[in-house]
Amino acid sequence: MTYDALIPVIRRLALEAGDKIMEIYEADDFDVKVKSDSSPVTEADEAADALISAGLRAAFPDILLVTEEQADSHSEKGDTFLIVDPLDGTKEFINRRGDFTVNIALVENGVPTRGVVYAPARGRMFYTQSDGQSVEETGAFDKETPGTLTGISVSKPDNSALFVVASKSHRDQATEDYINKYQVKDSKSAGSSLKFCLVATGEADIYPRVGRTMEWDTAAGHAVLAGAGGKVVRFDDHSPLAYGKEGYANPFFIAYAPGVELKEA
Repeated sequence: MTYDALIPVIRRLALEAGDKIMEIYEADDFDVKVKSDSSPVTEADEAADALISAGLRAAFPDILLVTEEQADSHSEKGDTFLIVDPLDGTKEFINRRGDFTVNIALVENGVPTRGVVYAPARGRMFYTQSDGQSVEETGAFDKETPGTLTGISVSKPDNSALFVVASKSHRDQATEDYINKYQVKDSKSAGSSLKFCLVATGEADIYPRVGRTMEWDTAAGHAVLAGAGGKVVRFDDHSPLAYGKEGYANPFFIAYAPGVELKEA
């Protein structure tokens, strides 16, 4: 598999999954179930997962696929793997708040190297090109032909006036306490992996996450941010956030534009 082969496939699958998700989102009602970890799952999660998984397995049968909605994949291990969250921000979806995304990423040797984040209700799509540079696409979102692509890059932060983005559904006192260590000009909340993308475009300088996440929640956004010049590090020791961990669970982390003077936990 080459990056040139990968990017059109994950872009198209994200768009197709987004269409399926929006069909269900715009219906009068949809089914919501509770998984074994007490998190919600909807028919949109399952439909998008089936579509993306089938597409990736058909295109790249020799590459390990890890996806949130297929528990059997969570015990698989490999140096190179595709990792999917077919609907990141299920609570945003259920509450019809719009901040949900389709996330597909490639991880190589612990690093998310390529990825796509599509927010169908927001009409925003971000992805890494084959050369690793991240772009935002605008236009009609044709499945085969990309629209206008604009290269994105992180901000040049002013540490006396930082822009912070934090979780909409998981913003707690621990998060507030950490944010208060900085000189903040403005703070906003956003759902799902859109937070990584807001740092990637320079709309925010830093996104601290003091709470549970899984690698499928973060890999695509991490790849987009890295391709825009940003970094993601562990909250505890500021070492790079690595992937392929046991159970695919993440520690707390900080996503930021280089130049932000990180505070200790």
